[in-house]
Amino acid sequence: MKGESGGGKMVIKSKLKWVGLLGLVLSALSLFTHFLLARYSYNDDVITEYQGITIFSWRPVFQNADLTPNSKLYRRLWGPVRRLESLQPHAKPRQHYAVPVSESDRFIFVRIRGGFHEIRSSICDAVVIARLLNATLVVPEIQSTTSSKGISAQFKSFAYLYNEDQFMTALANDITVVKTLPKTLKGARRKKEIPSFKVVNSQSPYYYLHHVLPVLKRHSVVELVVSDGGCLQAILPPDLEEYQRLRCRVAFHALSFRQEVQELATKILHRLRAPGRPFIAYDPGMTRDALAYHGCAELFQDVHTELIQHRRLWMLKRGIVKGNLTVDSNTQRLNGSCPLMPEEIGIILRAYGYSWDTVIYISGGEVFGGQKKLIPFHAIFENVVDRTSLTTPWELNKIYGREANLVDKYPKTPPSADQEVKKDSWKTSGQRPRPLPPPPARPKSYNIEGWWGWVAESDNEPESTVIELRTNAHKLLWEAIDYMVCVEADVFVPGFDRDGKGRPSFASLVMGHRLYQSATAKSFMPDRKEIAKHMDEISDHLYEFNRTWIKSVRNHLSKSLVDGLTEELKASKSLSFLSFPVPECTCSRSKKASQLPDALKTAPSCPAWMGEDVISRTADKDYKDEEDLDEDDDDDGSGTFSLFFGQSGGSSNRNAANSDGRGGGEMMSSKEETQMEDQEEMEGGD
Repeated sequence: MKGESGGGKMVIKSKLKWVGLLGLVLSALSLFTHFLLARYSYNDDVITEYQGITIFSWRPVFQNADLTPNSKLYRRLWGPVRRLESLQPHAKPRQHYAVPVSESDRFIFVRIRGGFHEIRSSICDAVVIARLLNATLVVPEIQSTTSSKGISAQFKSFAYLYNEDQFMTALANDITVVKTLPKTLKGARRKKEIPSFKVVNSQSPYYYLHHVLPVLKRHSVVELVVSDGGCLQAILPPDLEEYQRLRCRVAFHALSFRQEVQELATKILHRLRAPGRPFIAYDPGMTRDALAYHGCAELFQDVHTELIQHRRLWMLKRGIVKGNLTVDSNTQRLNGSCPLMPEEIGIILRAYGYSWDTVIYISGGEVFGGQKKLIPFHAIFENVVDRTSLTTPWELNKIYGREANLVDKYPKTPPSADQEVKKDSWKTSGQRPRPLPPPPARPKSYNIEGWWGWVAESDNEPESTVIELRTNAHKLLWEAIDYMVCVEADVFVPGFDRDGKGRPSFASLVMGHRLYQSATAKSFMPDRKEIAKHMDEISDHLYEFNRTWIKSVRNHLSKSLVDGLTEELKASKSLSFLSFPVPECTCSRSKKASQLPDALKTAPSCPAWMGEDVISRTADKDYKDEEDLDEDDDDDGSGTFSLFFGQSGGSSNRNAANSDGRGGGEMMSSKEETQMEDQEEMEGGD
């Protein structure tokens, strides 16, 4: 009996185990099915990724109804710039252009150091120089990655950022590109027997033809070290116009980011557009070097001001910047030499008519001042995102590749100070009293993460740690992602377009790419000097409605879409051709040159194979409609400043119930204001 009962218990336990195992399997299957359903949906018998349920941090909050693309308000906010509609990209050779010799005994090896925009410009210049000297170009080496310890060995130098095969294939008809030097020259390079030229910024073609070419002929190889941005002058002589178009082919067609970076940038774009609304890309341009170079330290507070001044002192000692250490930042701001603060950008965008729930993507590898400077911008717009809020950690880690865990060589905490240190000889010296030697100096330990540990102790910044070197390499990938998103954005707004050497920066490259690829895409180019004056006018009356001020800001931003091109031509093209690659790399499909701004009137007519001149037939009517949108936009704008009083992303009403009498009577709710403004815009404004 005991045996039977024991056997029965064993059977029951065995059945319970199988039931438990089956339950676990079903639970796992249920979770897996739920994940698939959350991530995919069926649409017209095609499986598409469903972004309504996401696993990243951003959850869009919308209140206003979607605007129809044909409405007047939508056309003003998101519509194309019709005066530039005739411009088309055309970077193909237009004159006799010989194919390069496949077997060349001359090699140019280029090492490039700098930020994202400096690397991109320098690569384009290196290709042009190789063509000019009829030499074979070795795939350039990006020093920012090769000198960064701890990055993945899966990607080497140029391939860390760009697609080598695409680069070589796209330039097959322009120059010969190889991945490495021949074996006979590799050894000479290791022994440092290759003649090397440290090239400064914006060298002329004469320098390469009369100084570099003779050396190249004698030694069959030269090394160019580029550490200061572009190594060839931006504006070339008229007889070298084909070389300008070669620059465009390199920048806009050959320089394609590696596959992992492109895939992640495409995902981010897909997630941004998933709600079915257009979005704005905003580049603050607030880097520490740029702020130090232009003397904008006083726009910040506390330790950030000290850090900017510390960097400016470093620049003064090395002759990068001339002038005094102490600069009146307010004067610089009024002169337009300082970047627009995120709060200022938020206010002028709201004044232009963008609602509080507009989707805005913030780009940039560094926003000096951190999230503290972005708090006012987040308060003005609800749906502010960046690459971190639109991706998951493992998606970012995928583009980095396999990286080993690093142990920082600098101690995180200094050794204990109360530990007595004595030499053995002094411990056994007997009864004779002798003074103890001073204890050995404690190793310095800086709070690298916060940056303020060394500001008051040394004129020189501490050496970068291994982790910091790895982060600097990652910044190139971050800016590559941001670059793709900004180029494809419906609207682009630069906060600043100058770098830490006074030259065109990341934002300028984006605007140049957008002008080449799709000239009609909205890229605001506000005059920082004018915006500073506008902001000072209402600095004491931010909470009051000012119809005249709103109209003035709207007119300025609208005119900057076209008139800003002339200013960009004057300010940037002489320093960076890629910032303004027209008219050399474009053509016009319209026979009416008067329709284009002065900066673009010299654009040649497009060849017949690009299509008929269909734009000029309806251009007059379209341009008149566009002028009506920009100049006769005289609605009362009662909802423009609802950001100070209205709702924000599902939170409770924060309306000001009563105004002080200067705002024009009783304050309406945010929803009523928005509906009234939208209705007036659709009906014609007046």
